[in-house]
Amino acid sequence: MSAPERIPPRSVTTDVAAAELLALGELTVRGRIRDASNAALYCTVTHEGREAACVYKPVAGERPLWDFPDGDLARREVAAYEVSEATGWGLVPPTVLRDGPYGEGMCQLWIETVPETELLALVEDEEPGPGWKAVVFAEVGEGRTALLVHADDERLRRLAVLDAVINNADRKGGHLLPSADERLYGIDHGVTFHAENKLRTLLWGWAGDPLTGEALAVLDALRQALTDDGPLAVRLGPLITPAELDATRGRVEALLAAGKHPEPSGEWPAIPWPPV
Repeated sequence: MSAPERIPPRSVTTDVAAAELLALGELTVRGRIRDASNAALYCTVTHEGREAACVYKPVAGERPLWDFPDGDLARREVAAYEVSEATGWGLVPPTVLRDGPYGEGMCQLWIETVPETELLALVEDEEPGPGWKAVVFAEVGEGRTALLVHADDERLRRLAVLDAVINNADRKGGHLLPSADERLYGIDHGVTFHAENKLRTLLWGWAGDPLTGEALAVLDALRQALTDDGPLAVRLGPLITPAELDATRGRVEALLAAGKHPEPSGEWPAIPWPPV
């Protein structure tokens, strides 16, 4: 018997195949991801001679959150993927909702990362150097502070726009996955789409800056796709509540009206904890 064909981490031609494999394939649990706050299982999925590594997060393994009482985290993860795909930016790995060994949950393609890629740093200067954007001053011990910075990277800037749309309450450094094909992915989108403003992120470097022309065009496309009978609204309907869907429309409209990246509201901690 020949070995199964491995699905690459991502390419335009394999997205549909990867989603089909995740949805239809046989899941085999290989281990547990220990640093995850909810049950996250490392698996392989096989179907018709194809195989890929993936993450399976069963709904049964979720811890209830007082501030996200509606729905489950798995559906929010799938909803974030749907919005990402609608942008055309492909910032979230292929993700589906399916049954598995421990019941219904989300299943997401595993991304092999390039760990030496530097996206975040602490510097002792008052201002960020060329190619970096300032986030916040942080205590680093012994009465010293350092400036937290992130790369002035177009991939991160797109992700900042996506986070503003989906109202991501937990954009940590560990949720950024640079891949060998020079793509950048965001993962762990369980605490998103709240009807109230919950945006917490390390990507504040563009706060208040004008949105790019590309971002404005993408937001306009999202606005059209989120109309009552729009394709994105139809896909999100089973995944989030009607109030959350309306709030998503409102955030897109607000971003288009302002024409700039959002700034911290001051009503909610702007930085997730722990930040990494």
